Amino acid sequence: MSEKSRVRWLCRRGMKELDVLLERFVRSDYDALTERQHAEFVNLLNHEDPDLWVLMMGRAEPDNPVQAELLARIREFQRPPGT
Repeated sequence: MSEKSRVRWLCRRGMKELDVLLERFVRSDYDALTERQHAEFVNLLNHEDPDLWVLMMGRAEPDNPVQAELLARIREFQRPPGT
């Protein structure tokens, strides 16, 4: 199994909302991430769904600056144009 396939599998969550957000991000942006960003993305995926949802929605920020950057990138990616 390739690393990207493994990450896609980790994106399959109990919350459909997280599934959609994470899988779209992996499909479009994962290949452009650095190795460190890949590792920190996987670390984000190790959070429990409720905690990850809070981070995704910007109601909390991680202590790790790389994870914060990834979350901002995911949030920006999900915004409709013009908002």
